[in-house]
Amino acid sequence: MHGTRNGCRWGQRMSGGAWGDRFRQRLDGHDPSQPQHVTAVVDAILANAREAGASDVHLVPQETGLAMQLRIDGVLQPVAELPKETSSNVIARLKVLSELLTYRTDVPQEGRVRSDSVAVANGNGDGAPRNSVEMRVSTFPTLFGEKAVVRLFVGSGGFRFLGELGLPEDIEMAMQRLLDRRNGLLLITGPAGSGKTTTAYAALREIVRASGSTRSISSLEDPIEAVVPGVAQSQINGAASFDYATGLKSLMRQDPEVIFVGEIRDRNTAETAFQASLTGQLVLTTFHSSSAAGAISRLSDMGIEPYLLRSGVIGIVAQRLLRKLCSCAIDEAGGDAGSAGRLGLDVRCAKRPVGCERCGGTGYRGRMIVSELLQPDLSGMGRAILSRGDATEIEGLAVQAGMMTLLRRASLAVEAGQTSPAEVRRVLGWGMG
Repeated sequence: MHGTRNGCRWGQRMSGGAWGDRFRQRLDGHDPSQPQHVTAVVDAILANAREAGASDVHLVPQETGLAMQLRIDGVLQPVAELPKETSSNVIARLKVLSELLTYRTDVPQEGRVRSDSVAVANGNGDGAPRNSVEMRVSTFPTLFGEKAVVRLFVGSGGFRFLGELGLPEDIEMAMQRLLDRRNGLLLITGPAGSGKTTTAYAALREIVRASGSTRSISSLEDPIEAVVPGVAQSQINGAASFDYATGLKSLMRQDPEVIFVGEIRDRNTAETAFQASLTGQLVLTTFHSSSAAGAISRLSDMGIEPYLLRSGVIGIVAQRLLRKLCSCAIDEAGGDAGSAGRLGLDVRCAKRPVGCERCGGTGYRGRMIVSELLQPDLSGMGRAILSRGDATEIEGLAVQAGMMTLLRRASLAVEAGQTSPAEVRRVLGWGMG
């Protein structure tokens, strides 16, 4: 069923239908023929995204119009389709807000929405200042016009301490001890969207709180997503040849005690970070890998010498975010662990999502973190690292030393009724277990 109201086409009600209804309600009474209509539409898009707790807004040009989707709890959900005749104007409005070149539609652009640019973004339209959500806009040329993605991330007051992230107690306590170290490299790993930056900021706040501003703490980030009082934060600027590797080498002459490197992307950055960790600095950074043991293998493949890996790394935290089941979930049929609903997981019981009004029909509300912590100096794996052992061998040694893997943590969450086997397989895939 398709219809048109307030200049928007509304598809069949799907998992994001509830947010489509709210988006439409925000535009009730607005006349599409009025000059301010596009401004109202963009304000409604941003307010709707904030209210939904979305991390991203996707505006994708189609042959028939501009498809709007929200990424909620890590999953894209369809919301609406704006008519084709207003598509370019909506994208242009976003470009104005983020101070991009509106006349350049043939090249990708990136910008940031300033805190005083959108009064309605607080969700109530009363003109109150927006001060708790930052937004980054990225545009990209496609066949049917420019695609825009708006990333929303919480302001500096919203990034929490480690104890508020929901980390397993043993990992939280171990991380607290590692953050008190005076040297070494602590890696936070996982794919995009696994919450690495949130954990890194929480760790920085813990260091500041524990040190009472008596430690020299600096960061190199791209971008700076939140202001952390007590940390001298620097923004990478590729156009000025100020990249991670160059910045890190210069930062070493600034008498730092703790360095946060937003992400290790190449061999030069990795080598400099390791050198810093061996010369008296605690280095905190993020890295893309599928597991803690996989991070060692990836760094080795990048050309990092085994002795640097063995001596520099004090801990590797790998993490994922799993959607939590809504209270409408029901027990999975079948009493044996091998039933089809378990999807091959070694669990005694499980629940499955149903969907209700509270969860917008998805069966899930909110997310939880699952993680694993590998500590080379506690795992007796030095010889395996020095001999360039593969991820399977290193993980096996870590498990023998007491590490609980991501899959095992996720399986325990399934048994506790916190999430479903389907969600575990969606996030972790079938390659784990």
